[in-house]
Amino acid sequence: MHSSNENFFSGLKSIVDSAFPKKCTMCGKIYNNEEDFINDTTTINNHNGLKQSYDDDDLPIVELYRNCSCGSTLMNFFGDRRENTSAAEKRRKKFGELLNYLVAQGLEHSVARIELLKAIRGEKSEILKGIKFPNK
Repeated sequence: MHSSNENFFSGLKSIVDSAFPKKCTMCGKIYNNEEDFINDTTTINNHNGLKQSYDDDDLPIVELYRNCSCGSTLMNFFGDRRENTSAAEKRRKKFGELLNYLVAQGLEHSVARIELLKAIRGEKSEILKGIKFPNK
């Protein structure tokens, strides 16, 4: 089962596509893509492994530290793929409103966020099936 942190990573986009395949220098295990990297590694000491940093253009990036199955720590860079258009801002506002509504209905914030992201991606959400949304 994936943790909420791992689901969060799916909302991040790799800055450098050439970062994959990524090879562990200790054991030689190869991670072919972002999904393999996130799914086939583990968190570091119960920490999500995220660290904010800045690229050469002073744009925010996220450094993701994960442990290979051999115990070696690996790192990859990710950036926000968020659009900065008025339409995107409206979508984010609506997402926030829906998120707040679900929390008000008794869902934990992290669960509500994951379930909304599932719905956006067209995946089934058993949890959202049982929620009556207001008509707006």
